[in-house]
Amino acid sequence: MPSSPSAIKRLKQSVKRRMHNRITKKIIKTLTKRTLAAAAAKEFEKAEADFRATVAKISKAGVRRVLHPNTADRRKSKLARDYAAAVAKAKA
Repeated sequence: MPSSPSAIKRLKQSVKRRMHNRITKKIIKTLTKRTLAAAAAKEFEKAEADFRATVAKISKAGVRRVLHPNTADRRKSKLARDYAAAVAKAKA
């Protein structure tokens, strides 16, 4: 455990940041699943809204360095591919 006051403060800060980052990542995963589930269930308006919200959340996480920017771009690209495939499958 840290003994100096500055080290104690840094530990508190890192714990707080870690929790915030974990929550953000969990929200992104949940939104992604919700988007693909709505597309598969033929709820196209809800799926479109969820898709836009998910992409916005991933972009913001990349800008704020919760995710590496390249990781954020890769996840957005994969989500777009999966979303398009789910919509095409649901419409067919």
